[in-house]
Amino acid sequence: MKRAREIEEGSEIKSAIEELSVLIKLKPAGDNHDRTTVHIPTRPFIYVCNLVIQVLDKIGPTMAVLRQDIDQNIQRLKMLCDSDPSTYSNLVEILKKEADEGNAKKGASCSKASVWLARSLDFTAALLQRLVADPDQKIEQLVEESYKITLKPWHGWISSAAYKVALKLVPDSKTLTNLLMPKDETYDTLKEDVQTLTSLLVPFLEEIHSVLILYGLDRLKST
Repeated sequence: MKRAREIEEGSEIKSAIEELSVLIKLKPAGDNHDRTTVHIPTRPFIYVCNLVIQVLDKIGPTMAVLRQDIDQNIQRLKMLCDSDPSTYSNLVEILKKEADEGNAKKGASCSKASVWLARSLDFTAALLQRLVADPDQKIEQLVEESYKITLKPWHGWISSAAYKVALKLVPDSKTLTNLLMPKDETYDTLKEDVQTLTSLLVPFLEEIHSVLILYGLDRLKST
């Protein structure tokens, strides 16, 4: 994995592409139809989520609430993984353990953290896709459309109200696009990078969501 300093100097999107590409290459062979044998490496999942935080930072304070939630969920997963790296190297094992113990849907579980991290990645993928598909569209509209199909169905009125306030503070599309582009690169390169990222990220997220469904976690809602 790249160090944080190296990521800051380059592109978060390129770093995510690199991480997901390695993840796919190292993925163990197995029965893709048996969700109980799926291997989702915990640390690479956390790493990609951390890159999402850096993308949200570029959107600005408008995403502060979402950023804080992501960071808290990352720390929760990381703490468990650090406590026993070999046991918790596979995210699926964490979900299985908490499900077996009856704790998956209780309190600050890692299962709940995984659900919200996956949804945050859904939101980021949807936003990036829309941003490069229609760069002239108002960013408020792009964020709102992405939010409606990824996070809003699971947010209660408190979370939705916080989002509505935040929406008023987003930068314009051109500013965000420029912030996402590494130095000396063009919009066409950014567009290609986003398309590559989503081609890797979407199947990865589909696999995660299929496991969340298996453990009955896909319908969790916030306040």
